[in-house]
Amino acid sequence: MALTAGRFFVTESRAAETHPAAEDTKFKDAFVALDGFVKQYMREMNSPGMILVLSDRARIRRTATYGLSDLEQNRRVAPNQLFHIGSISKSFTAIAVLQLREEGKLDLDKPILDYLPWLKIETKYASITVHHLLTHTSGLPGNVSIFLSDPAAKHKTGFAPGEHFHYCNLGFDILGHLISQLDKRTYGESIRRRILQPLGMNASEPTINSDVRDRTAKNYIAYHDERPSPRSGKLAEAPQLIFEKGSGSIASTAGDMGLYIKMLVNRGKGAKRRVLSEDSFKLFTKPYIKAKEFSPTASYGYGIAVDQLDGHTILRHTGGMVSFMSAMQVDIDEGVGAFASINAMQGYRPNPVAMYALKTMRAANANQSMLPRPAPNPLTRIEKAADYAGVFTAPDGRKLVFTSAAGNALFVLYKGKRLQLETTAGGKFLIPHRDFDRFLISFSREKGKDTPVTEVSYGADWYANDKYQGERNFSLPKEWSAFVGHYRNDSPWIGSFRIMQLKGKLSIDGLLPLEAVDFNTFRLADKPQSPEWIAFLDVVGGKAMHLKFSGEDYWRVESK
Repeated sequence: MALTAGRFFVTESRAAETHPAAEDTKFKDAFVALDGFVKQYMREMNSPGMILVLSDRARIRRTATYGLSDLEQNRRVAPNQLFHIGSISKSFTAIAVLQLREEGKLDLDKPILDYLPWLKIETKYASITVHHLLTHTSGLPGNVSIFLSDPAAKHKTGFAPGEHFHYCNLGFDILGHLISQLDKRTYGESIRRRILQPLGMNASEPTINSDVRDRTAKNYIAYHDERPSPRSGKLAEAPQLIFEKGSGSIASTAGDMGLYIKMLVNRGKGAKRRVLSEDSFKLFTKPYIKAKEFSPTASYGYGIAVDQLDGHTILRHTGGMVSFMSAMQVDIDEGVGAFASINAMQGYRPNPVAMYALKTMRAANANQSMLPRPAPNPLTRIEKAADYAGVFTAPDGRKLVFTSAAGNALFVLYKGKRLQLETTAGGKFLIPHRDFDRFLISFSREKGKDTPVTEVSYGADWYANDKYQGERNFSLPKEWSAFVGHYRNDSPWIGSFRIMQLKGKLSIDGLLPLEAVDFNTFRLADKPQSPEWIAFLDVVGGKAMHLKFSGEDYWRVESK
């Protein structure tokens, strides 16, 4: 683990403003409770270092840094170090768009092609507007470049604009170009002048590049990037990143993010001036469409998720970068908020920390007893582990035997040993053994959430128990065998995945099924309205050598 009892450090900074000692006492218990939970959380999640800030309408109440910025040199996280905030940057992009609207420079309901006619978009539906891009309802694929490698290619929409929520980094990258064009300066410079400078966020940078690397906390990625990474897995220093996009290129400090939260709880008002009018703030925080990716009750506004907590309106967002994870929770009714960021990408956002920070501040304001620390979340704790126990048999007779034990533990019997399963961010499971290190274990139930578990898969291997009533023998269309294999792009944003057959269909890593569109093109079948697609190209010697994922390029690599 990155942190042991002797390597957990807390560095606390107070707000620059002077304030009565009574106010320090008011939040003292909250800070103690929060530090205890952060220590627990960082150990459980194998987090190297973390920054945290708490703000209310009056001031930044506390900034704190925890753990290590440099694992090799045992150096602590410093208060002035930059952390990449990832997709929380989308709210900055939305604010800049709303400012341009206030200035009469754009209409939110106008087609984006009226502003950027060079965009290559192919659609059979109505025009995509600025509003659709701000709310992730454009129907465009989510994680592709604006400019594709094939100059003749166009981005294709999967549904009519406004009908569905589909998280779309591409849409916010387009908005970054819109801001740059209307402002007649780079996106980064526009964000600096419109938001960072007026709020006094002078340490923050709107562009991630080599110039700010020495000011940035050392950051980490999974050592093995082409397979599932266990929570306690080995980390490697992340590569250099040069990045300026409307989807998430802001790097900030804890103190600066405290100023940003202070603006949000003051409904657009900064220390020097407003960055949003009251009318624009209402547009910014209006719940336009359900966004269950954030929570079962969340909707999406403009660049920010809008949720409810105990009858209060909550603004929330997370950010996942190549080598940072962040979370922000802001109660605009209570007037308090928190931001947390970790200097490693391991799949988990520090939402539990930000949410507990928010709740402790609310309790302190109400002079209530401090909330108990959230329960431990060890990596081997599997809810209702007994549901997965049993004997599962493959069509060729191979078996997987799972057993459960008290305390929500699940084991697989393998070569005379009992291996304990671990949880992962996506609700699947991992077996910590080299024979199971390529894929996740995925269980399926007969018909839904509360019905019996009947199937389990590991990559292309499929097993069923005696409760399973369906077909047990499957065949893959002969021509599809050319598509099975490992495909990779060496960009740190893209990585790699494996196409395999599972139950007579193609899937990504045995987890995400594909649905055929024509002889070499498939769509992702996780959602009926998904705009994401895969095409297999350049078949040589019975193997596709090239794959396009919604327009991004991947190439076959000859490895398992």
